[in-house]
Amino acid sequence: MLTIAPNYVEAKAERAFVEVNWKADTGPLHQVIDEIRTTNPAAMPKIAFRWLPCALAERDIAAAKDALLASDEFPLGQQAGNFTRPFVEGVIARMTNDEHNAHLAFTAARAEQEKTVQAEPNYGPAWCVLGVIDAALGRKEDALREGRHAVELLPVQKDPVNGMVMMKYLAMIAAWVGEKDLACEQLATAVRCPISGMDLSYGELKLMPWWDSLRGDPRFEKIVASLAPK
Repeated sequence: MLTIAPNYVEAKAERAFVEVNWKADTGPLHQVIDEIRTTNPAAMPKIAFRWLPCALAERDIAAAKDALLASDEFPLGQQAGNFTRPFVEGVIARMTNDEHNAHLAFTAARAEQEKTVQAEPNYGPAWCVLGVIDAALGRKEDALREGRHAVELLPVQKDPVNGMVMMKYLAMIAAWVGEKDLACEQLATAVRCPISGMDLSYGELKLMPWWDSLRGDPRFEKIVASLAPK
């Protein structure tokens, strides 16, 4: 694709994002983003889905806010767990220790997600997203219950790809509410899934801010090291 259409911005960003996942190196993606911002700024919304995680990985708050402005309704996530704009606003606010606005944003995200769960009560990804939001709000018991329910609704035996994603988000929930044992157990199991590299890559665990509460824990660091490029 890159050879046929060298100016296809999505392909350029996607290729550079491979380096983020594989090597935890945001440099190539950052370079592509800067190039497109300079030469074709109108195309930035087309690569916002890669620009935002790059900015978050680099802890670049200004870039994260710009990327969010360029993003669509679901700036983060994938089919098995889409996170809305208010959720990302909460993540960014929390990264700057702005707890007031973080709480407001996560509360708004929860109100939206609750409607999704009510509309699709047997859809695991809807429950896992609600669980992550509740974890962000400090609703520990609700968050853990919702995360576990998501795993029950969509087990890895039933759907290897999306089931693994449910385990990933249960690990994130556990990490956010201080249950490090559960978080590390879920991650250790999830990374053994054959397709885990799609969502639980070396770069994901090494760089993304939602795993910061586990940094320094020997069990987490061992998992990260096991995914490092050989």
